[in-house]
Amino acid sequence: MPALRALLLGADRDRPRPDPRLAAPPLCFALVFAAYAIGVFEVTGGVILIAGDASVAGLLAAAALAARRNGLLASLTTGYAALLGHRADHYLLGLSGRSLGERFAALLAVDGLAVLGAAALAAGGLGWLAGTAGRLAVGRVRSA
Repeated sequence: MPALRALLLGADRDRPRPDPRLAAPPLCFALVFAAYAIGVFEVTGGVILIAGDASVAGLLAAAALAARRNGLLASLTTGYAALLGHRADHYLLGLSGRSLGERFAALLAVDGLAVLGAAALAAGGLGWLAGTAGRLAVGRVRSA
């Protein structure tokens, strides 16, 4: 079971700094939310199920976490947080004419959150694979 634990949670840390596995998801959520809110990221189409900019941000953050020996779970939650940042911007700031309660209800609708979960599996999983492969390739080049 130690191998499964390392795969899911990453290497044990004995540093006094904040653990990036805990800091990355809320930071990624906040950065994506802010990027959409101020117009750095924007949606250019009509009906958008999965936002491209948020997906790329989640994938890159997941790859960075994996390259630093963090586990699959950290990459998946970071990918989910990035996508949730776009969803929060869309429902909380983009739906004018609705009450705040209706906006939160739409944001927390189970069907939409499940779609984000499937997309986070793809973005976070691909990011984790890319980051792990990159880390292993760099390790092989250094040892050769």
